[in-house]
Amino acid sequence: MLLPMNTLMTISEVARRSGVPASALRFYEQRGLIESERAGSGHRRYPRAVLRRLAFIVFAQRIGLSLDEIGTELGKLPGNATPRSEDWAALSGTWAARIEQRIEELERLKSGLTECIGCGCLSLDHCRLVNPEDRAARFGPGPVRWSGQE
Repeated sequence: MLLPMNTLMTISEVARRSGVPASALRFYEQRGLIESERAGSGHRRYPRAVLRRLAFIVFAQRIGLSLDEIGTELGKLPGNATPRSEDWAALSGTWAARIEQRIEELERLKSGLTECIGCGCLSLDHCRLVNPEDRAARFGPGPVRWSGQE
């Protein structure tokens, strides 16, 4: 059953429809990422447009944006009105480079991890994952990586 666009939804309805737990909805609201109205009983009621905002938040988190960055991006959208596809495209258009960087980083980590597991050396002076090009050597002997000197 489709709801009219101006229908307000309860927190449990939003949680069910969005897949975002009610506790996260309250947290996002506290952070100013989403808004609700209060019924006479004090219960939260959300406009349907919040579902798109939540989809945006979940997606943005998955590509690595912090909640502060997400808040900045959402601040560019019209309040609780349903954003248009052009609004979403303008926000997400700048993320392609960030996604590529994450992919490259994860590929390097995957490759390095495979090499470390494969050789088993875990040598700090040779390990490409923990100490590439033996950069810790310039700080002297000892556990410089763990003491914060690096």
